[in-house]
Amino acid sequence: MRAAQYDRLGPAADVLSIVELDDPEPGPGEVRVEVSFSGVNPTDWKRRTAGPLAPGPAQIPNQDGAGIIDAVGAGVSTQRLGERVWVFHAAWNRPGGTAAGYVCVPGAQAVTLPEGVSMELGASLGIPYITAHAALTYDGDIADATVLVTGGGGAVGHAAIELGAFLGADVIASASTPEKAQVARAAGARAVLDYRSPDYLTDLRATAPMGVDRIVEVALGANIAASQAVLRPGAVIVAYASEATDPVLPARALMTLNAQVRFLLVYTLPQDRIQAATADISQALGEGLITSLPTVVYPLEQIALAHEAVETGTFGRVLVDVRSS
Repeated sequence: MRAAQYDRLGPAADVLSIVELDDPEPGPGEVRVEVSFSGVNPTDWKRRTAGPLAPGPAQIPNQDGAGIIDAVGAGVSTQRLGERVWVFHAAWNRPGGTAAGYVCVPGAQAVTLPEGVSMELGASLGIPYITAHAALTYDGDIADATVLVTGGGGAVGHAAIELGAFLGADVIASASTPEKAQVARAAGARAVLDYRSPDYLTDLRATAPMGVDRIVEVALGANIAASQAVLRPGAVIVAYASEATDPVLPARALMTLNAQVRFLLVYTLPQDRIQAATADISQALGEGLITSLPTVVYPLEQIALAHEAVETGTFGRVLVDVRSS
């Protein structure tokens, strides 16, 4: 099979190469997926630059993807052969990611992709939607809750708006450009505010006069002052990313509110949270409630450009067409 790989850390153009490898064979409990599209997320380029390298001679990058199951290992029903699936966490503590003709993953990490849902959308689901679902639901039911999603035009933000609306929350969002604001509104946000505006906090208070119950947070340090000002007592901020390694938090203000700050890394979520996420994502997909961000597709030979596009903040989703030659 053709695959992208790297055997040392560094810039995409310096370390990524296209090679021919033997097709992998699924082990017990695994399925082999013939990959159509591989999704590129920020975690993929960060791992390529900062590590760690997985055990083995080289790492095939990218966690998310979509394709068709063409082989199964011991203990997996042969009825799964030919199943269209989306794949998540393919390269977590494993050398084989989705930027290859085939990838082997545990059966639970290959989730049925409903008929009519494109492979491109399937390859965009894993990290953003599982992260968003956990950020929304880790502490219980969010039906009728008011949820603020910061960075509503990003992959996780967009997913959080769609899933929040699907789960019955009143979702408001922030965004930095009119284009991103339009995407956030289309995803189901009741209101979208410009967080760069000098009137952002005033607008936020006017939009959520009773405060917010939950914040899905992409930039904890930068947003904490405005966020804590609109929290209801007992509210939760869930940070899945931060622009600062160790942001300073207003402990007294948060303590007075009996607020919580929860930190989230999708790879180490408990299995029951991942199972709940894939179940709700599958239901929302089946009901046609999950849509794609603007998408840029690169052929496998240009995977370095795909990684660079994500690294430089390209708006929308970046995919690699593994079938291309």
